[in-house]
Amino acid sequence: MIKRLLIANRGEIARRIIRACRELDIETVAVYSDADAGAPHVSEADSAVRIGAAPARESYLSIDAIMTAARSTHADAIHPGYGFLSERAPFARACEDAGLIFVGPPASSLEKMGSKIGARALMTAAKVPVVPGETPSDQSDKALTAAATRVGFPVLIKPAAGGGGIGMKTVRDAAELPGALAAARREAKASFGNDALYIERLIDQPRHVEIQVFADAHGHTVHVFERECSAQRRHQKVIEESPCPALSPAIRERMGAAAIAAANAVGYRNAGTCEFLLEGSGDSANFYFLEMNTRLQVEHPVTECVTGVDLVHAQLRVASGEALPFTPASLSQRGHAIECRIYAEDPQQGFIPQAGTIILYSEPQGPGIRVDSGVKAGSAVSVHYDPMLAKLIVHAMTREDARRRAITALRNYAILGIRTNIPFLLQILEHPHFVNASIDTGFLDRESTALAAAIPRDLPSAAMAAVENHRQRISTLGTPGTPGTPGTSGTSGTSGTPGTSGTY
Repeated sequence: MIKRLLIANRGEIARRIIRACRELDIETVAVYSDADAGAPHVSEADSAVRIGAAPARESYLSIDAIMTAARSTHADAIHPGYGFLSERAPFARACEDAGLIFVGPPASSLEKMGSKIGARALMTAAKVPVVPGETPSDQSDKALTAAATRVGFPVLIKPAAGGGGIGMKTVRDAAELPGALAAARREAKASFGNDALYIERLIDQPRHVEIQVFADAHGHTVHVFERECSAQRRHQKVIEESPCPALSPAIRERMGAAAIAAANAVGYRNAGTCEFLLEGSGDSANFYFLEMNTRLQVEHPVTECVTGVDLVHAQLRVASGEALPFTPASLSQRGHAIECRIYAEDPQQGFIPQAGTIILYSEPQGPGIRVDSGVKAGSAVSVHYDPMLAKLIVHAMTREDARRRAITALRNYAILGIRTNIPFLLQILEHPHFVNASIDTGFLDRESTALAAAIPRDLPSAAMAAVENHRQRISTLGTPGTPGTPGTSGTSGTSGTPGTSGTY
């Protein structure tokens, strides 16, 4: 078993990994930038190492800084979490060359899945269904236009490298192609250093369904069922759930088999996720491989809730050379789980990310409620990193019970000092399309403006109580309100700070 693990990440995933290591008696080493010196994950680890300045490229994205920290602390393994360096083949290769255990797939698997064009070719060879499309070697406008014509409009233009929707363009007729190709190339080059593109048929109103896969070094590859991830805004997931309400047992079995074939095609090890687009519902539905996320997913807790499997424990055991701690026969789905991502952003101001200090932080508690958080009262929310603060995960015996539990928990989740998307999440959970499980990947892009406009001005009761308690404490201390801080004057502070306006 791994003895000392360096966690090359921050926030809630670093704390999640620390918790798993504590349960397995593994020492932990946290790393932190200047912006995170006071972050919870730093104090919770057994030791911590500064790796650089606040910008991610000077700290969490610096392979040299991470490797230096590992050597100085005599770590024997590194867990990359997700984001940052987690899917960078050079990082995995550096760990392998240094004799360190990389808690993830081999560098060779990362290289094979690093190019979307290469991944499509591999999946086609493995007989995994892919979205109809073409990847022309000739990247001229003329060749790409011809490819789009053969595929048939509407089409998606997608960068060969990268992800997250960056550089992706929807084109509904040939007249739109020149501008879309130029914009896609420009964004792909700026973000990924590679302006190669490919063309896919646009599947209107699909669902986004992913399969959790796991493989060990002993020849075992299994899938751990599916997650529904269609509630996404601009390709960023907001709410995830398991099981997928639209998946029939027959399609679930076929999709799981396809995910296993995809993992085997690249010699995969450890935890990974195959993402698919689902077209239609019932046994007649079609599904298409979208991409493979070669790491642990943000939404892994919903799988843990419905299967009882601790995926991080399994990651650490498999990385240590052990066989998978579960088999297909031991896996089943029980109940329904929903995850809500809590972001520091203002839905009523175009979802602008928020920065500042969290004045008060109070998590909901109760049966079937789990919170994976990266912050606490007094935490500074930086502009340098992703604005996700925490994840609320609920589990119940039915989807409707889970939905209602999520609503109650969100109403009792108080975060003061910065604005969050909690009111927006409540609007989603109560929308008829979500209630009826009839959403698709375009749902939030169509409805976000209306949902944000419908957010009530009054705070949920838990937040109202927290505001009042804070004001009473300030009043007792005799400290007047200051800009950006709620005080006895009853005036609003700066944007993102609660006052009498009743927003947060």
